[in-house]
Amino acid sequence: MTEAQKNVNPSEIEKFSSMASQWWDPEGDFKTLHQINPLRLRLIDNTVSLKGKKVLDVGCGGGILSESMAVKGAQVMGVDLGKELLDVADLHCLDTGVSVNYQHISVEDLAAKQPESFDTVTCMEMLEHVPDPGSIIKACNELVKPGGYVFLSTLNRNPKSYLLSIVGAEYLLGLLPKGTHDYASFIKPSELAAWCREVDLELVDSRGIEYNLLSQSFSMTQDVSVNYICVFKKPLGSN
Repeated sequence: MTEAQKNVNPSEIEKFSSMASQWWDPEGDFKTLHQINPLRLRLIDNTVSLKGKKVLDVGCGGGILSESMAVKGAQVMGVDLGKELLDVADLHCLDTGVSVNYQHISVEDLAAKQPESFDTVTCMEMLEHVPDPGSIIKACNELVKPGGYVFLSTLNRNPKSYLLSIVGAEYLLGLLPKGTHDYASFIKPSELAAWCREVDLELVDSRGIEYNLLSQSFSMTQDVSVNYICVFKKPLGSN
């Protein structure tokens, strides 16, 4: 068994694959992904200017972010280990006419085949679902070109995050299906930064995403205590 094959939680793949048919329903189980996607897309596009860029979306799921980046003019590859999710992503591209290259491959295996092939790498809401997040980050660094950017989003691990993202979002408000997240797998920003320092990725920006109960909408914030996105840059001359 390869290291990439070990870095998979089969129950997580099965869980999300079982909901694949609902991925593109903006009022369904993945409503939250649809709501936060414009925020993520704006941050990425404002940072790297997506048009003409070669982009990899790691853990792309059914393709919400992948497809939106392609609409912005990027040449996008999306990778995921959930075959059912990729089938849904491909079918949606057929409906919309948007071109995305979806591949059923681990990011570690892709890094061995195509090192330094992408201007930008995104990995959103995926690190908290794998046994070894550091391995994913290492592969993302290997895949991005020197001078390129890596965008990583996940959930902070603290009492506030538990109350809002699990008790609140999953059980009280129904923003996410119950059981979507395992609190023990949440990642503190300091832990994420440490994994990135190990591969010489440099932190250039960090943002939080918060939910306003009154307006029932999400917005970017400087508060990274719950959901957060970090932007890293691979230094020129790095390998």
